[in-house]
Amino acid sequence: MAIIKKFRIKSFKKNEPLLELKNISKTFGERKILDNVSIKINRGEILGLLGPNGAGKSTIFNLITGLLKPDFGKIIFGSKDATDFPIYMRTKEFKIGYVPQYGGYFSDLTTYENLKAVGQILIKDVREQNTKIEYLISKFELDYIRNIKASFLSGGQKKKLVIAIALLGDPKILLLDECFAALDVLTIQMLQKIIVNLQMEERIGIIICDHQARDLLTCVDVAMILSNCKIIAHGTPKELLSNAAARNAYFGDTFKIN
Repeated sequence: MAIIKKFRIKSFKKNEPLLELKNISKTFGERKILDNVSIKINRGEILGLLGPNGAGKSTIFNLITGLLKPDFGKIIFGSKDATDFPIYMRTKEFKIGYVPQYGGYFSDLTTYENLKAVGQILIKDVREQNTKIEYLISKFELDYIRNIKASFLSGGQKKKLVIAIALLGDPKILLLDECFAALDVLTIQMLQKIIVNLQMEERIGIIICDHQARDLLTCVDVAMILSNCKIIAHGTPKELLSNAAARNAYFGDTFKIN
């Protein structure tokens, strides 16, 4: 674990809050998904969301991006209440990057064409577009697959491409949904290093939602356990593993990180 992440941010000398979900509740029909949930993430922090299926992790992502609106509570970016802001305004004004569990790219376009297609929407100046695209191709070592259609890429290559696409708009907040799912061990380690490097180099606030608890806890600063519509535990990986509520609801008695 220490090889991937050499330090964890437990507190900030100077807080720079990027996003706060304040007392959020959400119900679908008669089923309550979230009940008075509050989450805060600062610039340069990596936060993990864990919990059983149906706990509300994906719902939180959909609330942040604007795909869903809460029944109660507020969604605040910086100091601005954006609860009623549509998706495009959140993306443009508050700089959100989103990496979905599936897709996120155009199958029939090459790696370069995928970046170009999105770059033309997000970056007006053509020179700036090209500079940014070439920078990301270099950063994620995509040059050898730049002319290969996305449909022919491996799972790890697709994930790197989608993260590169998400970074085209210089996001302040990056949402990673099930980013470790169905990937081999070496590819997961590669993604973990990418995530930690983004934290150190770009100071992006990153939220990771995943069922691969061990892989997630390896690269986050803090994590939350969602269960029965609420956050039942919050803390560093070490703190969570010694938390009785987290073990009873999610980890079990035999789970270890290393």
